[in-house]
Amino acid sequence: MSKKILTGANGAPVADNQNARTAGPRGPVLIDDFHLIEKLAHFNRENIPERRVHAKGAAAHGKFVVTKDITKYSCAKLFSQVGKETPIFARFSTVGGERGSADTVRDPRGFSLKFYTEEGNWDIVGNNTPVFFIRDSIKFPDFIRTQKRDPKSNLKDPNMMWDFWSHSPEALHQVTILFSDRGIPDGFRFMHGYGSHTYSLINKDGVRTWVKWHYRTQQGIKNLDPQKADELAGTNPDYATQDLFDAIEKGDFPKWGVYIQIMTEEQAKQYKENPFDVTKVWSQKEFPLHEVGYFELNRNPENYFAEVEQAAFAPSNVIPGTGLSPDKMLQGRVFAYADAQRYRVGTNYQLLPINAPKCPYANYQRDGAMRFDSNGGGSLNYEPNSDETTPKQTNLREPYFPADLSGPAGIYDHREDGDYYSQPAALFNLMTPEQKQLLIDNIVGSMQDVKTDVVKRMIEHFTKIHPDYGQGIAKGLKLK
Repeated sequence: MSKKILTGANGAPVADNQNARTAGPRGPVLIDDFHLIEKLAHFNRENIPERRVHAKGAAAHGKFVVTKDITKYSCAKLFSQVGKETPIFARFSTVGGERGSADTVRDPRGFSLKFYTEEGNWDIVGNNTPVFFIRDSIKFPDFIRTQKRDPKSNLKDPNMMWDFWSHSPEALHQVTILFSDRGIPDGFRFMHGYGSHTYSLINKDGVRTWVKWHYRTQQGIKNLDPQKADELAGTNPDYATQDLFDAIEKGDFPKWGVYIQIMTEEQAKQYKENPFDVTKVWSQKEFPLHEVGYFELNRNPENYFAEVEQAAFAPSNVIPGTGLSPDKMLQGRVFAYADAQRYRVGTNYQLLPINAPKCPYANYQRDGAMRFDSNGGGSLNYEPNSDETTPKQTNLREPYFPADLSGPAGIYDHREDGDYYSQPAALFNLMTPEQKQLLIDNIVGSMQDVKTDVVKRMIEHFTKIHPDYGQGIAKGLKLK
Protein backbone atom coordinates (compact mmCIF):
# COMPACT_ATOMS: atom_id res chain seq x y z
CA MET A 1 0.00 0.00 0.00
CA SER A 2 1.43 3.34 -1.04
CA LYS A 3 1.89 5.87 1.73
CA LYS A 4 -0.36 8.93 1.60
CA ILE A 5 1.45 12.27 1.43
CA LEU A 6 0.23 15.05 3.70
CA THR A 7 -0.58 18.14 1.66
CA GLY A 8 -1.94 21.61 2.20
CA ALA A 9 -5.39 22.59 0.96
CA ASN A 10 -3.77 23.55 -2.35
CA GLY A 11 -2.41 20.02 -2.78
CA ALA A 12 1.24 20.92 -2.20
CA PRO A 13 3.16 18.44 0.01
CA VAL A 14 3.86 19.45 3.62
CA ALA A 15 7.49 18.93 4.70
CA ASP A 16 7.02 19.39 8.46
CA ASN A 17 3.70 19.31 10.31
CA GLN A 18 5.31 19.25 13.78
CA ASN A 19 7.24 22.52 13.95
CA ALA A 20 6.43 26.10 13.04
CA ARG A 21 8.97 28.31 11.25
CA THR A 22 10.73 30.49 13.77
CA ALA A 23 13.59 32.98 13.96
CA GLY A 24 16.03 30.65 15.66
CA PRO A 25 15.16 27.69 17.90
CA ARG A 26 13.46 29.88 20.51
CA GLY A 27 11.42 31.99 18.12
CA PRO A 28 9.55 34.18 17.57
CA VAL A 29 7.23 32.51 15.01
CA LEU A 30 7.38 33.90 11.48
CA ILE A 31 4.20 35.02 9.76
CA ASP A 32 5.43 33.67 6.44
CA ASP A 33 4.83 30.10 7.67
CA PHE A 34 1.82 29.75 5.41
CA HIS A 35 1.16 26.16 6.54
CA LEU A 36 0.82 27.32 10.16
CA ILE A 37 -1.38 30.28 9.14
CA GLU A 38 -3.60 28.02 7.03
CA LYS A 39 -4.03 25.53 9.89
CA LEU A 40 -4.89 28.21 12.44
CA ALA A 41 -7.15 30.19 10.11
CA HIS A 42 -9.08 27.05 9.13
CA PHE A 43 -9.38 25.95 12.76
CA ASN A 44 -10.80 29.35 13.68
CA ARG A 45 -13.55 28.82 11.14
CA GLU A 46 -14.32 25.14 11.72
CA ASN A 47 -17.47 25.91 13.69
CA ILE A 48 -20.31 27.24 11.62
CA PRO A 49 -22.94 29.14 13.63
CA GLU A 50 -25.06 26.60 15.48
CA ARG A 51 -28.74 26.42 14.74
CA ARG A 52 -30.68 29.09 16.63
CA VAL A 53 -33.12 26.33 17.51
CA HIS A 54 -32.58 22.54 17.47
CA ALA A 55 -28.82 23.01 17.87
CA LYS A 56 -28.20 19.65 19.61
CA GLY A 57 -29.11 16.70 17.45
CA ALA A 58 -28.36 13.27 16.02
CA ALA A 59 -29.16 11.82 12.63
CA ALA A 60 -29.02 8.75 10.43
CA HIS A 61 -29.60 7.57 6.88
CA GLY A 62 -32.31 5.11 5.94
CA LYS A 63 -35.12 4.25 3.59
CA PHE A 64 -38.84 4.91 3.24
CA VAL A 65 -40.96 2.05 1.88
CA VAL A 66 -44.52 2.37 0.56
CA THR A 67 -46.92 -0.26 1.94
CA LYS A 68 -50.32 1.18 0.92
CA ASP A 69 -51.56 2.85 -2.26
CA ILE A 70 -52.27 6.58 -1.79
CA THR A 71 -52.03 7.58 -5.46
CA LYS A 72 -55.65 8.81 -5.37
CA TYR A 73 -54.38 11.53 -3.03
CA SER A 74 -50.91 12.26 -4.43
CA CYS A 75 -49.18 12.07 -7.79
CA ALA A 76 -45.73 12.23 -6.14
CA LYS A 77 -43.61 9.51 -7.71
CA LEU A 78 -42.26 8.24 -4.38
CA PHE A 79 -45.83 6.96 -3.68
CA SER A 80 -46.33 5.55 -7.20
CA GLN A 81 -46.35 1.87 -6.23
CA VAL A 82 -46.44 -0.36 -3.18
CA GLY A 83 -42.95 -1.57 -2.28
CA LYS A 84 -41.18 1.46 -3.74
CA GLU A 85 -38.15 2.57 -1.70
CA THR A 86 -36.80 6.10 -1.33
CA PRO A 87 -33.59 7.03 0.52
CA ILE A 88 -34.08 9.36 3.49
CA PHE A 89 -32.08 11.24 6.10
CA ALA A 90 -33.61 11.80 9.55
CA ARG A 91 -32.46 14.23 12.24
CA PHE A 92 -33.68 14.31 15.85
CA SER A 93 -32.93 17.13 18.25
CA THR A 94 -33.81 19.04 21.36
CA VAL A 95 -35.16 22.56 20.83
CA GLY A 96 -33.84 25.13 23.29
CA GLY A 97 -30.36 23.96 24.28
CA GLU A 98 -26.99 24.69 22.74
CA ARG A 99 -24.87 22.11 20.93
CA GLY A 100 -23.25 20.97 24.17
CA SER A 101 -26.48 20.67 26.14
CA ALA A 102 -27.93 17.42 27.49
CA ASP A 103 -30.13 15.09 25.47
CA THR A 104 -32.33 14.35 28.47
CA VAL A 105 -33.82 17.77 29.22
CA ARG A 106 -37.57 18.36 29.27
CA ASP A 107 -38.07 19.75 25.80
CA PRO A 108 -39.90 18.88 22.59
CA ARG A 109 -37.81 16.80 20.18
CA GLY A 110 -37.32 17.90 16.62
CA PHE A 111 -38.22 15.16 14.13
CA SER A 112 -37.11 16.09 10.60
CA LEU A 113 -37.14 13.91 7.48
CA LYS A 114 -35.49 14.52 4.12
CA PHE A 115 -36.71 12.30 1.26
CA TYR A 116 -34.27 12.10 -1.69
CA THR A 117 -36.91 11.48 -4.37
CA GLU A 118 -36.55 11.22 -8.14
CA GLU A 119 -38.40 14.55 -8.40
CA GLY A 120 -36.20 16.40 -5.92
CA ASN A 121 -35.79 16.63 -2.15
CA TRP A 122 -38.90 16.72 0.01
CA ASP A 123 -38.59 17.77 3.67
CA ILE A 124 -41.09 17.38 6.49
CA VAL A 125 -39.81 19.36 9.46
CA GLY A 126 -41.78 18.37 12.54
CA ASN A 127 -41.58 17.39 16.21
CA ASN A 128 -42.37 14.50 18.51
CA THR A 129 -45.58 16.31 19.47
CA PRO A 130 -48.68 16.75 17.29
CA VAL A 131 -49.11 20.41 18.34
CA PHE A 132 -46.96 23.46 19.05
CA PHE A 133 -46.92 26.36 21.55
CA ILE A 134 -48.00 29.15 19.18
CA ARG A 135 -50.15 29.40 16.08
CA ASP A 136 -48.78 32.51 14.37
CA SER A 137 -45.17 32.72 13.15
CA ILE A 138 -44.90 36.39 14.15
CA LYS A 139 -44.58 35.11 17.74
CA PHE A 140 -41.85 32.57 17.00
CA PRO A 141 -38.82 34.78 17.81
CA ASP A 142 -40.50 35.89 21.04
CA PHE A 143 -41.26 32.34 22.10
CA ILE A 144 -37.79 30.98 21.32
CA ARG A 145 -36.12 33.76 23.30
CA THR A 146 -38.04 32.55 26.37
CA GLN A 147 -36.38 29.15 25.92
CA LYS A 148 -32.89 30.64 25.70
CA ARG A 149 -30.81 32.59 28.22
CA ASP A 150 -31.62 35.76 30.13
CA PRO A 151 -29.84 38.67 28.40
CA LYS A 152 -28.50 39.99 31.71
CA SER A 153 -27.54 36.89 33.71
CA ASN A 154 -26.99 34.55 30.73
CA LEU A 155 -28.84 31.92 32.76
CA LYS A 156 -31.96 29.94 31.88
CA ASP A 157 -34.87 31.61 33.67
CA PRO A 158 -38.20 29.79 34.12
CA ASN A 159 -39.85 33.19 34.67
CA MET A 160 -39.33 33.95 30.99
CA MET A 161 -41.11 30.90 29.61
CA TRP A 162 -43.92 30.84 32.18
CA ASP A 163 -44.51 34.57 31.77
CA PHE A 164 -44.83 34.13 28.02
CA TRP A 165 -47.13 31.11 28.37
CA SER A 166 -49.31 32.89 30.93
CA HIS A 167 -50.02 35.53 28.26
CA SER A 168 -50.35 32.92 25.47
CA PRO A 169 -53.08 30.46 26.47
CA GLU A 170 -52.94 28.78 23.05
CA ALA A 171 -49.76 27.13 24.40
CA LEU A 172 -51.62 25.16 27.09
CA HIS A 173 -52.08 22.03 24.97
CA GLN A 174 -48.37 21.75 24.20
CA VAL A 175 -47.43 22.70 27.78
CA THR A 176 -49.56 19.83 29.09
CA ILE A 177 -47.82 17.39 26.76
CA LEU A 178 -44.38 18.78 27.59
CA PHE A 179 -44.81 18.33 31.35
CA SER A 180 -46.50 14.94 31.05
CA ASP A 181 -44.67 11.60 31.23
CA ARG A 182 -43.85 12.02 27.52
CA GLY A 183 -41.91 15.22 28.11
CA ILE A 184 -38.57 13.38 28.30
CA PRO A 185 -38.35 10.52 25.76
CA ASP A 186 -35.95 7.68 26.53
CA GLY A 187 -33.72 8.41 23.54
CA PHE A 188 -34.86 9.13 20.01
CA ARG A 189 -35.91 5.61 19.05
CA PHE A 190 -38.79 5.32 21.51
CA MET A 191 -40.96 8.28 20.54
CA HIS A 192 -43.57 9.01 17.89
CA GLY A 193 -43.03 11.79 15.37
CA TYR A 194 -45.39 14.19 13.65
CA GLY A 195 -45.36 16.66 10.80
CA SER A 196 -47.40 18.68 13.35
CA HIS A 197 -48.62 21.20 10.75
CA THR A 198 -51.35 20.58 8.23
CA TYR A 199 -49.81 19.77 4.85
CA SER A 200 -51.42 18.87 1.55
CA LEU A 201 -51.28 16.20 -1.11
CA ILE A 202 -52.29 16.82 -4.73
CA ASN A 203 -53.31 14.05 -7.15
CA LYS A 204 -52.89 13.82 -10.92
CA ASP A 205 -56.20 15.64 -11.46
CA GLY A 206 -55.10 18.58 -9.32
CA VAL A 207 -57.40 17.68 -6.42
CA ARG A 208 -55.92 18.76 -3.11
CA THR A 209 -56.37 16.92 0.18
CA TRP A 210 -55.28 18.23 3.57
CA VAL A 211 -53.19 15.79 5.62
CA LYS A 212 -51.46 15.40 8.98
CA TRP A 213 -48.33 13.20 9.02
CA HIS A 214 -47.80 10.70 11.86
CA TYR A 215 -44.76 8.47 12.47
CA ARG A 216 -45.41 5.76 15.03
CA THR A 217 -42.37 4.14 16.59
CA GLN A 218 -42.22 0.36 16.20
CA GLN A 219 -39.86 0.17 19.17
CA GLY A 220 -42.65 1.17 21.57
CA ILE A 221 -42.94 4.33 23.69
CA LYS A 222 -40.38 4.70 26.49
CA ASN A 223 -39.90 7.78 28.64
CA LEU A 224 -37.42 8.78 31.32
CA ASP A 225 -38.24 9.45 34.94
CA PRO A 226 -37.29 13.08 35.68
CA GLN A 227 -34.76 12.07 38.34
CA LYS A 228 -33.13 9.58 35.98
CA ALA A 229 -33.07 12.24 33.24
CA ASP A 230 -31.31 14.68 35.59
CA GLU A 231 -28.77 12.02 36.52
CA LEU A 232 -28.04 11.24 32.87
CA ALA A 233 -27.69 14.95 32.07
CA GLY A 234 -24.70 14.98 34.41
CA THR A 235 -23.21 11.55 33.63
CA ASN A 236 -24.00 11.06 29.94
CA PRO A 237 -25.38 14.23 28.31
CA ASP A 238 -25.18 12.51 24.90
CA TYR A 239 -27.40 9.64 26.04
CA ALA A 240 -29.91 9.78 23.16
CA THR A 241 -27.23 10.42 20.54
CA GLN A 242 -25.25 7.40 21.75
CA ASP A 243 -28.34 5.19 21.93
CA LEU A 244 -29.28 5.87 18.30
CA PHE A 245 -25.71 5.47 17.03
CA ASP A 246 -25.03 2.26 18.95
CA ALA A 247 -28.32 0.64 17.92
CA ILE A 248 -27.63 1.22 14.22
CA GLU A 249 -24.01 0.07 14.54
CA LYS A 250 -25.28 -3.21 16.06
CA GLY A 251 -27.80 -3.70 13.25
CA ASP A 252 -30.79 -2.96 15.49
CA PHE A 253 -32.37 -0.64 12.93
CA PRO A 254 -35.20 1.51 14.34
CA LYS A 255 -38.42 1.75 12.35
CA TRP A 256 -41.47 3.99 12.31
CA GLY A 257 -44.80 3.38 10.63
CA VAL A 258 -45.91 6.30 8.44
CA TYR A 259 -49.58 7.34 8.51
CA ILE A 260 -51.75 10.26 7.45
CA GLN A 261 -54.97 11.79 8.61
CA ILE A 262 -57.05 12.93 5.66
CA MET A 263 -59.43 15.90 5.38
CA THR A 264 -61.05 17.07 2.16
CA GLU A 265 -61.22 20.74 1.26
CA GLU A 266 -64.97 20.69 1.78
CA GLN A 267 -64.62 19.11 5.21
CA ALA A 268 -62.05 21.77 6.14
CA LYS A 269 -64.47 24.55 5.22
CA GLN A 270 -67.17 23.02 7.43
CA TYR A 271 -64.96 21.86 10.31
CA LYS A 272 -65.84 23.20 13.74
CA GLU A 273 -62.24 24.31 14.39
CA ASN A 274 -59.57 25.88 12.25
CA PRO A 275 -57.90 22.82 10.67
CA PHE A 276 -54.73 24.87 10.08
CA ASP A 277 -54.20 25.75 13.75
CA VAL A 278 -51.04 23.92 14.86
CA THR A 279 -51.98 24.31 18.54
CA LYS A 280 -54.81 21.79 18.00
CA VAL A 281 -55.10 18.21 16.79
CA TRP A 282 -57.64 16.63 14.47
CA SER A 283 -59.89 14.07 16.13
CA GLN A 284 -58.72 10.58 15.19
CA LYS A 285 -62.31 9.36 15.56
CA GLU A 286 -63.43 11.73 12.82
CA PHE A 287 -60.20 11.51 10.80
CA PRO A 288 -58.59 8.10 11.45
CA LEU A 289 -55.01 7.22 10.58
CA HIS A 290 -54.38 5.77 7.12
CA GLU A 291 -51.27 3.67 6.61
CA VAL A 292 -48.79 4.90 3.99
CA GLY A 293 -45.58 2.96 4.66
CA TYR A 294 -42.66 2.84 7.04
CA PHE A 295 -39.14 4.15 7.31
CA GLU A 296 -36.05 2.47 8.69
CA LEU A 297 -32.78 4.06 9.81
CA ASN A 298 -29.93 1.74 8.90
CA ARG A 299 -26.72 3.72 8.36
CA ASN A 300 -24.86 6.12 10.61
CA PRO A 301 -23.17 9.21 9.16
CA GLU A 302 -19.48 8.81 8.37
CA ASN A 303 -18.73 12.36 9.52
CA TYR A 304 -20.92 14.26 11.96
CA PHE A 305 -20.04 17.74 10.75
CA ALA A 306 -20.40 17.01 7.04
CA GLU A 307 -23.66 15.10 7.29
CA VAL A 308 -25.43 16.17 10.49
CA GLU A 309 -24.23 19.66 11.34
CA GLN A 310 -24.39 20.79 7.70
CA ALA A 311 -27.72 19.05 7.04
CA ALA A 312 -30.26 21.71 6.11
CA PHE A 313 -33.98 20.98 6.38
CA ALA A 314 -36.67 23.37 5.19
CA PRO A 315 -40.42 22.93 4.65
CA SER A 316 -39.99 24.96 1.45
CA ASN A 317 -38.55 21.77 -0.06
CA VAL A 318 -41.68 20.35 -1.67
CA ILE A 319 -42.12 18.20 -4.78
CA PRO A 320 -44.97 17.69 -7.25
CA GLY A 321 -47.83 15.93 -5.52
CA THR A 322 -47.06 17.44 -2.11
CA GLY A 323 -47.72 20.89 -0.71
CA LEU A 324 -48.29 23.26 2.16
CA SER A 325 -51.35 24.83 3.80
CA PRO A 326 -52.51 28.21 5.15
CA ASP A 327 -51.15 27.26 8.60
CA LYS A 328 -49.69 30.58 9.81
CA MET A 329 -46.81 28.90 11.61
CA LEU A 330 -45.94 26.74 8.61
CA GLN A 331 -46.10 29.74 6.27
CA GLY A 332 -43.52 31.56 8.39
CA ARG A 333 -41.28 28.50 8.60
CA VAL A 334 -41.28 28.19 4.81
CA PHE A 335 -39.26 31.40 4.72
CA ALA A 336 -37.43 31.21 8.03
CA TYR A 337 -35.87 27.75 7.72
CA ALA A 338 -34.35 28.21 4.29
CA ASP A 339 -33.17 31.68 5.26
CA ALA A 340 -31.57 30.31 8.43
CA GLN A 341 -29.64 27.77 6.34
CA ARG A 342 -28.41 30.49 3.97
CA TYR A 343 -27.04 32.38 6.99
CA ARG A 344 -25.78 29.38 8.96
CA VAL A 345 -24.22 27.24 6.22
CA GLY A 346 -24.04 29.63 3.27
CA THR A 347 -26.00 30.62 0.20
CA ASN A 348 -24.86 27.46 -1.61
CA TYR A 349 -25.87 25.09 1.19
CA GLN A 350 -28.03 23.03 -1.18
CA LEU A 351 -24.95 22.00 -3.17
CA LEU A 352 -23.41 20.16 -0.22
CA PRO A 353 -23.62 16.37 -0.66
CA ILE A 354 -25.95 15.86 2.33
CA ASN A 355 -28.38 18.47 0.98
CA ALA A 356 -28.04 18.00 -2.77
CA PRO A 357 -30.77 16.13 -4.63
CA LYS A 358 -29.91 12.65 -5.87
CA CYS A 359 -31.83 13.30 -9.10
CA PRO A 360 -30.64 15.54 -11.98
CA TYR A 361 -31.11 19.24 -11.22
CA ALA A 362 -30.42 22.53 -13.01
CA ASN A 363 -31.08 26.17 -12.17
CA TYR A 364 -29.76 29.67 -12.70
CA GLN A 365 -28.28 30.19 -9.25
CA ARG A 366 -24.71 31.42 -9.59
CA ASP A 367 -21.76 32.63 -7.50
CA GLY A 368 -21.85 33.15 -3.73
CA ALA A 369 -19.43 31.98 -1.06
CA MET A 370 -18.07 28.43 -1.27
CA ARG A 371 -19.38 27.68 -4.77
CA PHE A 372 -17.45 24.44 -5.29
CA ASP A 373 -18.97 23.06 -8.49
CA SER A 374 -18.50 24.46 -12.02
CA ASN A 375 -20.80 27.42 -11.18
CA GLY A 376 -22.74 26.81 -14.38
CA GLY A 377 -19.59 26.92 -16.51
CA GLY A 378 -20.06 29.12 -19.55
CA SER A 379 -23.82 28.61 -19.76
CA LEU A 380 -26.24 31.51 -19.72
CA ASN A 381 -27.06 32.89 -16.27
CA TYR A 382 -30.40 34.48 -17.09
CA GLU A 383 -33.86 33.33 -18.22
CA PRO A 384 -35.85 33.54 -20.48
CA ASN A 385 -33.26 33.00 -23.17
CA SER A 386 -32.97 31.67 -26.72
CA ASP A 387 -30.70 28.69 -25.92
CA GLU A 388 -32.81 25.52 -26.07
CA THR A 389 -30.17 23.59 -24.11
CA THR A 390 -30.62 25.67 -20.93
CA PRO A 391 -33.13 24.82 -18.16
CA LYS A 392 -36.74 25.65 -19.01
CA GLN A 393 -39.88 25.71 -16.88
CA THR A 394 -42.23 22.73 -17.25
CA ASN A 395 -45.40 24.77 -17.96
CA LEU A 396 -47.29 22.13 -15.95
CA ARG A 397 -49.98 23.02 -13.46
CA GLU A 398 -48.50 24.53 -10.28
CA PRO A 399 -48.37 21.46 -8.01
CA TYR A 400 -47.57 22.87 -4.61
CA PHE A 401 -50.29 25.10 -3.24
CA PRO A 402 -53.25 25.77 -5.56
CA ALA A 403 -54.54 29.13 -4.43
CA ASP A 404 -57.95 29.33 -2.77
CA LEU A 405 -57.68 32.66 -1.04
CA SER A 406 -60.43 35.04 0.00
CA GLY A 407 -60.95 38.08 2.18
CA PRO A 408 -59.33 41.50 2.32
CA ALA A 409 -55.68 41.83 3.27
CA GLY A 410 -55.29 42.85 6.88
CA ILE A 411 -54.03 41.94 10.34
CA TYR A 412 -56.36 39.50 12.08
CA ASP A 413 -56.27 38.59 15.77
CA HIS A 414 -55.28 34.92 15.94
CA ARG A 415 -56.56 34.81 19.55
CA GLU A 416 -60.17 35.53 18.57
CA ASP A 417 -60.60 31.77 18.92
CA GLY A 418 -60.86 31.56 22.68
CA ASP A 419 -61.10 27.77 22.98
CA TYR A 420 -57.71 27.15 24.54
CA TYR A 421 -58.94 24.63 27.06
CA SER A 422 -61.03 21.84 25.50
CA GLN A 423 -58.21 19.90 23.86
CA PRO A 424 -55.80 20.00 26.84
CA ALA A 425 -58.82 19.04 29.00
CA ALA A 426 -59.45 16.01 26.81
CA LEU A 427 -55.80 15.05 27.16
CA PHE A 428 -55.86 15.55 30.95
CA ASN A 429 -58.98 13.39 31.24
CA LEU A 430 -57.26 10.57 29.34
CA MET A 431 -54.46 10.40 31.89
CA THR A 432 -54.33 7.91 34.73
CA PRO A 433 -54.20 9.32 38.29
CA GLU A 434 -50.46 8.54 38.33
CA GLN A 435 -49.90 10.41 35.05
CA LYS A 436 -51.89 13.41 36.31
CA GLN A 437 -49.83 13.56 39.49
CA LEU A 438 -46.57 13.33 37.55
CA LEU A 439 -47.73 16.15 35.28
CA ILE A 440 -48.59 18.32 38.29
CA ASP A 441 -45.34 17.48 40.07
CA ASN A 442 -43.29 18.35 36.97
CA ILE A 443 -44.98 21.74 36.61
CA VAL A 444 -44.65 22.48 40.34
CA GLY A 445 -40.94 21.71 40.14
CA SER A 446 -40.51 24.02 37.17
CA MET A 447 -42.46 26.89 38.77
CA GLN A 448 -40.76 26.93 42.18
CA ASP A 449 -38.89 30.18 41.50
CA VAL A 450 -41.44 31.82 39.22
CA LYS A 451 -42.95 35.18 40.22
CA THR A 452 -46.27 35.06 42.05
CA ASP A 453 -48.27 37.04 39.49
CA VAL A 454 -47.14 34.70 36.70
CA VAL A 455 -47.96 31.64 38.82
CA LYS A 456 -51.46 32.97 39.52
CA ARG A 457 -52.14 33.57 35.83
CA MET A 458 -51.00 30.04 35.00
CA ILE A 459 -53.11 28.49 37.77
CA GLU A 460 -56.16 30.31 36.39
CA HIS A 461 -55.46 28.72 33.00
CA PHE A 462 -54.85 25.25 34.44
CA THR A 463 -58.06 25.48 36.48
CA LYS A 464 -60.04 26.26 33.33
CA ILE A 465 -58.63 23.08 31.82
CA HIS A 466 -59.73 21.09 34.88
CA PRO A 467 -60.21 22.10 38.52
CA ASP A 468 -58.00 19.22 39.68
CA TYR A 469 -55.24 20.44 37.39
CA GLY A 470 -55.15 23.97 38.79
CA GLN A 471 -55.78 22.98 42.38
CA GLY A 472 -53.08 20.31 42.27
CA ILE A 473 -50.50 22.86 41.14
CA ALA A 474 -51.67 25.44 43.69
CA LYS A 475 -51.37 22.84 46.44
CA GLY A 476 -47.93 21.81 45.28
CA LEU A 477 -46.80 25.44 45.35
CA LYS A 478 -48.48 25.95 48.75
CA LEU A 479 -50.86 28.60 47.39
CA LYS A 480 -54.53 29.00 48.17
